Amino acid sequence: MINIRLSVIPFALVCAINTAYGQSSVALYGVIDDSLQFVHNTTDNKGSDANFIGMAGGNLQGPRWGLKGAEDLGGGLRAIFQLESGFNPNTGRLNQGGRQFGRQAFVGLASDHWGTVTVGRQYDPVVDQVQQFTADNYWGSTFSTPSDVDNNDNSSRTNNAVKYTSQTYAGFQVEAMYAFGGVAGSTGSGQTWSGAASYSNGPFSLAAGYLRMDNAGSAASRNGSWSAGATSDGTFNSINLPYQSAMSIRIVSIAGQYVSGPFTAGLRYSNAQYKPDAFSTFSFTEHYDVGAGFVSYQLTAATLLGLGYTFTHASGNGPSASYNQVSLGADYSVSKRTDVYVVGAYQRASGTGATATVADYDYPSGSRSQEIASLGIRHRF
Repeated sequence: MINIRLSVIPFALVCAINTAYGQSSVALYGVIDDSLQFVHNTTDNKGSDANFIGMAGGNLQGPRWGLKGAEDLGGGLRAIFQLESGFNPNTGRLNQGGRQFGRQAFVGLASDHWGTVTVGRQYDPVVDQVQQFTADNYWGSTFSTPSDVDNNDNSSRTNNAVKYTSQTYAGFQVEAMYAFGGVAGSTGSGQTWSGAASYSNGPFSLAAGYLRMDNAGSAASRNGSWSAGATSDGTFNSINLPYQSAMSIRIVSIAGQYVSGPFTAGLRYSNAQYKPDAFSTFSFTEHYDVGAGFVSYQLTAATLLGLGYTFTHASGNGPSASYNQVSLGADYSVSKRTDVYVVGAYQRASGTGATATVADYDYPSGSRSQEIASLGIRHRF
């Protein structure tokens, strides 16, 4: 029997790809993030609140592996591509609905003068431009919005998308995206479009953007939920699950960041609207206003500390609810590619029928409060 060391396989794979594509530059990369997690107040199989202790991956970053590359075409023009697959490190199963490359899958052209055009399954411009200045970029899901109602934790990705990203001029960059619904006779059904811009000057950075995701256009295709015919995945967990039959989701987001020595501080605001039509199972527009701030402090070259606060207010013609969440984190770098961390959050819900659900974890609760703590390790390759 032939015994092959697993560590040789990635190297051999990259060598094979480089040989096939001649002068192309191709990289194999990935992240594995896993933790021991404790949750106080989550619903058990009898419908009562209980404690949970178990393994949970993807606190700071979603586990993934991918291939990305470029080919120099001359004159400052390059052909580029990226394939990225998400997975659960505790089961080995694919994430993003079981898609092989559910995180990203795109190809395009990048110019040193005119910017970049890419086509395929991609992140929207609000994620690219605005999220980078929020706590989620540094601390992941534990610092994000409850049920990710505003896509701050980039739960949603977009299929069939054409995206343009400009070069950065004097600190200013713009990005635009349109995704074709692909329905014969109804081009706009399930479409997505988005635009965003960012500006950085020394220690200050500011970004703003707009995202509109449309559902498919008939009651049969929706079946009371967010249709598979929509180009964007949508983002639905405990809090916004009643609105998954929305005609559209519209999100406006703005974020600012200031860096001074070891301190990084940021503020953000977003407004998400879940709009109904005749095929929706609800009849009023549901609004989510989110205000958040964070501070990170580089205590030593290896130790990063973080504190965040997120306020989410839900309102519409139905009952209103508010969610106050405080998040804490500490990260210690063992090496350039490996770190250990502890992150946690406390949330208090108020309003008619409101129950707590910390950040984007979607642990259902029958209580007004919930706490989560995770002790984990992350390795990047």
